[in-house]
Amino acid sequence: MYEQLLNLDSIRINFNKAGLDLINFVLAFVMYGVALGVKIPTFKNVLTKPKSLILGLISQWVLLPAVTFLLVVIFNKWITPMVAMGMILVSCCPGGNISNFLTSLSGGNRELSITLTGFSTAGAIFVTPANFAMWGGFYEKYVNRAAQGAVQELAIPFGEVFTTVVILLGIPLVLGILTTQYLPKISAKLQKPLQYLSVLFFLLMVVLSFSQNVDLFLKYIKFILIIVFVHNLVALGVGYGVGTLFKRDLKDRITITIETGIQNSGLGLVLLFNPKIFPPDMLIGGMLFVTAWWGIWHIISGLAVASLFRRKTKREGLKP
Repeated sequence: MYEQLLNLDSIRINFNKAGLDLINFVLAFVMYGVALGVKIPTFKNVLTKPKSLILGLISQWVLLPAVTFLLVVIFNKWITPMVAMGMILVSCCPGGNISNFLTSLSGGNRELSITLTGFSTAGAIFVTPANFAMWGGFYEKYVNRAAQGAVQELAIPFGEVFTTVVILLGIPLVLGILTTQYLPKISAKLQKPLQYLSVLFFLLMVVLSFSQNVDLFLKYIKFILIIVFVHNLVALGVGYGVGTLFKRDLKDRITITIETGIQNSGLGLVLLFNPKIFPPDMLIGGMLFVTAWWGIWHIISGLAVASLFRRKTKREGLKP
């Protein structure tokens, strides 16, 4: 297995700009659907009683990278340095945009979800580079010296953060709230159809992401599948554990779980494809493969987890 994973390092994964633009459009559309159910008073409650918000950020910014480091230490004999660095990079990324839709689908606290996504994304300019440098540095120094040189100085592109926060999150959010405020009947009629369309769009995103690299994925996926599966499962477990340990209500527990388990691996790919950060002659295929498969897998696992949580919230009489 180790030799097969080592072969990944020389591989380049293809994601064209048109495909990424389409995915961003889908995310903005989905965010608008989520915003139709947003309530302004709940936003105020999230900020005036910020315990769940603080716990969510700690879960993402502190616990997930730390637990990921423990994972790469445990799996050190079986995974290559670049695969390990890919896991660390993903854990240092902010929460993914699809977390807002998945939280809404689950019956979680969508206002808390949107606030957490906004904070973690804006903070990514500082937190992601700092976390990657620290945990990646620990890995290079104390776990596997063969990884030396893999920890590059990450410069999070301001444009990426601006696009995520304003275009993909802010504008659809405002439009959704305005629709609900001034066109409540239309908003009520749109919520259910947009929810079903959103699920179909996310499945389309999986197909689009997979189709561009189908040969590579089919050849190597058996070696990466279990690694990403375990990592993602642990990430979801960290979020749920934090919410349970600190006795958050079910809606907040669901939200913290999803926000911790759904990472913005798209930002990770942007960084990996940046030649100024990771030079073209640097063999980072292992990092690319882990990050790319995370972007596909967390949609699948997220929909599965959302389905389970939705049943639980319905049994307890909570409105999705």
